[in-house]
Amino acid sequence: MEKHDNQPSPASIMQIGSGFWASKVLLAAVKFQLFTKLAEKGKMSAQQIKAMLSLKCTDIHLYDFLDALTGFGFLHRDGLLESAVYSNSIHTDAFLDINKPTYIGGMLEMMNNRLYQFWGNLEEGLLTGLPQNEIKSGEENLFGELYKSPEKLLEFINAMGSIQNGNFNALAQLFDFSKYKTLTDVGGSGAMLSMMVAKYQSHMNCISFDLPAVEPIANAKIKDAQLSDRVKTASGDFFTDPFPKADVITMGNILHDWDESQKIKLLQKAYDALPEGGAFVAIENVIDDERTKNVFGMMMSLNMLIETGTGFDYTFSSFNKWTKSVGFKSTLIVPLTGAASAAIAYK
Repeated sequence: MEKHDNQPSPASIMQIGSGFWASKVLLAAVKFQLFTKLAEKGKMSAQQIKAMLSLKCTDIHLYDFLDALTGFGFLHRDGLLESAVYSNSIHTDAFLDINKPTYIGGMLEMMNNRLYQFWGNLEEGLLTGLPQNEIKSGEENLFGELYKSPEKLLEFINAMGSIQNGNFNALAQLFDFSKYKTLTDVGGSGAMLSMMVAKYQSHMNCISFDLPAVEPIANAKIKDAQLSDRVKTASGDFFTDPFPKADVITMGNILHDWDESQKIKLLQKAYDALPEGGAFVAIENVIDDERTKNVFGMMMSLNMLIETGTGFDYTFSSFNKWTKSVGFKSTLIVPLTGAASAAIAYK
């Protein structure tokens, strides 16, 4: 029977509606560290995987789990059912083996451990405009709540580092640092952006600026990377304390945490910390001005509803308006990886 493209079809509706099924299959595999263990072993049968992960499900459900991962492209499979042997795809081997520096599973771990349950309350968030996470019961601030727990803080820092790994790498190589000598990364978390810039730009000295609780974790990561000579940390609250002055001020997934007035306040503080000719760089999932293409950016904005209540992701047009209002002379947008871009403003 001939298929007509203009005929209505429920396929995309069901694909999106059941999307949490697919998400949970991947998140469960990450939680089990399946890809890391397969990277160590090379290839494994279904029964070997079942024993390794201590799974008690029936064999058919084991095959369903592994073959769904295969169908999604996360695993390779030779053979079928009892005779099947599984191995990592090129993508999971590169990005979901925890022993590799390219590991991005930190964000997936946080999605599974925290965000999965909170997104179940998206309707309530939209109805009330209130956060749906740990601060739902009355805590004042997400970051204050996260930073109370060393385990949650480390998970959050690893998540922020993993989701931005490729973007920071791209920025460190694409942005023209030749005119500059110093950089301050505001809300620098585990100092990954500073370390990436120092790695690729040997003339740059960087400061990762964040709350005091973050400093020991960042310093440990800097020491492990053997970059302590050119990457330092500084502690403070970026709303109440001045930013360490530098030729370049960066923020990775920081502006989207806040409402418009607080975004502008942070931009003003960045402007004040820069010299004439200095650059401010925001690395975020900047939404296209027509709001039709960067759906991930819009979902990230909804995640800010879940996490903060008032934070939101934004378009380059909005970025232009805000930066102009605090005095920046010109702007530029540079695509990075996936849905992310660097929105740049020059003083």
